[in-house]
Amino acid sequence: MAAEQIAEIVNLINFYPIAVDSQQWHLFDRIFTDDVEADFGAPAVWQGLAPLKQAFAAIHEPFASTQHATRGHHVALVGEDRATCLSYIHGRFIREVPEGGNMFESIGWYDDALVRTPAGWRIARRICRTQWCGGNPLVLQTTPDVPVEHILHSLRTDARAGRIGHFQALADG
Repeated sequence: MAAEQIAEIVNLINFYPIAVDSQQWHLFDRIFTDDVEADFGAPAVWQGLAPLKQAFAAIHEPFASTQHATRGHHVALVGEDRATCLSYIHGRFIREVPEGGNMFESIGWYDDALVRTPAGWRIARRICRTQWCGGNPLVLQTTPDVPVEHILHSLRTDARAGRIGHFQALADG
């Protein structure tokens, strides 16, 4: 049973890049809870599925192409209906801008808290942190009201500081 639940969670985490890269925002209904907390680094923080979908549609529309890839998933089941997952993300963004090149990319991680609902597993909280970025940062600046965060994080440092929910779940389990 645990292996089946873990496979469902990994499949859900991998469904997110498909939704984002195809800009099929209605698929977020099958990925996140209605009251999702999404923190991609201040000020890119949203409370609720509807605001998240609206913001992501506006932010991603200007891109000619994006590609997100998740890997290295580690899932911790917390009882019957809760789980956490730490996974690595590599994102590439393509958009024509006046100078500096048309590509930006970043790597980092997702620290997800999940709940099992009658419709299946859903992400209730997502924290995304960037470890490295390269390319032209102007490519990423698609909406003036959501400035691009250029703060880089270390998984080691954030884990030692108690900022990774997945490690907290592992310690409790």
